[in-house]
Amino acid sequence: MFALLKKEVAAFLNSLVGYIVISVFLLAMGLSLWLFPGSFNIPQGGVSSLENYFVLAPWVFMFLIPAITMRSFAEERRTGTIELLLTRPLTEWHIVLAKYLAGLVLVTLAIVPTLIYFYSVYMLGNPVGNIDTGSTIGSYLGLLLLAAAFVAVGNFASVLSDNQIVAFLLGFFLCFFLFAGFDSIATMKWLGRLGLLVSYLGISEHYSSMSRGVVDSRDLVYFFGFILLFLTFTRFRLLGRKW
Repeated sequence: MFALLKKEVAAFLNSLVGYIVISVFLLAMGLSLWLFPGSFNIPQGGVSSLENYFVLAPWVFMFLIPAITMRSFAEERRTGTIELLLTRPLTEWHIVLAKYLAGLVLVTLAIVPTLIYFYSVYMLGNPVGNIDTGSTIGSYLGLLLLAAAFVAVGNFASVLSDNQIVAFLLGFFLCFFLFAGFDSIATMKWLGRLGLLVSYLGISEHYSSMSRGVVDSRDLVYFFGFILLFLTFTRFRLLGRKW
């Protein structure tokens, strides 16, 4: 499995895809948070907080993570190499986990440089260091778990089609619906008290809690369960190709 993981990470980093994704994410966040005027601009807001970063990042990830994962299985299916991969001494779980972790590594490489935002806000605070460090750490954990969930969804979308564009669009739709769709459905009046339950099923409810710096065990269980569920879906779809 580790050989396949290494191969997948190398495939990203030896092509323009990995660097383009990381660059686009950093450029989009940097311009929105520090240069472009508007509600997301940190200096313009005059508050030593990264709240705007954690509000904006999920919406950028909805586009970028499906772009990372769209080729993971779709390209293998299109070229027929998935059949060769399945004949190797690897279980379906090994294949799924290797491709999942490869995508997660690339997304993590995109998140790590944004720690400079924390340093910048820390130094710009009045007085210096006037930022809730504990809350920021919790928010970064929430963002990492959100990205991990999106990677699992993106890989599932990729295993459904041998066309990368279709895999991208399907991954984007699923990420959008699972993040924001449940909240929209929950506002329907006819649901009554069930609206709270529907809202709780969506990613946004749990991410919003963690983005405030509140690390609740229920949110952790939700994210790990969500990731495991979509990895299982991916594994069963991959297993179906043997029949």
